[in-house]
Amino acid sequence: MEELHSETQKAEPDPLSAPKIIGLTGGIGSGKTTVAKFIEEFGFPVYYSDDRAKDIVNDNDDLKQKIKELLGDNAYDENGVYNRKYVAEKVFNDKDLLQGLNKIIHPAVRTDFEDWVKRQTKYLVFKETALLFELKLNLQCYKSILVTAEDNIRIKRVMDRDGKTYREVQSVMEKQMPEKEKIKIADCIIYNNTNLEDLKEQTEKVVFDIE
Repeated sequence: MEELHSETQKAEPDPLSAPKIIGLTGGIGSGKTTVAKFIEEFGFPVYYSDDRAKDIVNDNDDLKQKIKELLGDNAYDENGVYNRKYVAEKVFNDKDLLQGLNKIIHPAVRTDFEDWVKRQTKYLVFKETALLFELKLNLQCYKSILVTAEDNIRIKRVMDRDGKTYREVQSVMEKQMPEKEKIKIADCIIYNNTNLEDLKEQTEKVVFDIE
């Protein structure tokens, strides 16, 4: 397992002793999850950080207590289940609360990911996360892959998928790191502006070109 690196140093795992960790990210409506499914079809394991976080906040009693201390008892419903809607509303326009929540959840997800990597046998493993660049998690990866698309295409996808208004989607996008900044940082870029066939072909080429 790789150790944390400074912001100027990229992780270079020994291919003989550990799998190479590939970070996979993309903004809302980019098609990141679809690309992750293609990667699994190609035979490589994918760790879904956001999905695991949803499980961890419900399964870890220590995390539950810390989250309640930060956001109040309403962070969990009467059945003890994480109240995602309440939490999202609390942190959406409060950077301090959001940072506090991230400081609680992300270390637990990191530990869970490290345990997961140890169980893998492929030479490449993929870590899917929306905040790869925002949290500088790319610095702990051998390579990073960004899935991106034109803003109007992303907005329409989310409107169709989630029933949100144009302004609601745009508001979420405005709070994410701009695509042009991610493109500058990413090692590999997949443009999801056309169709699934093209997306799968791009994904296959990117994945199997990683050395």
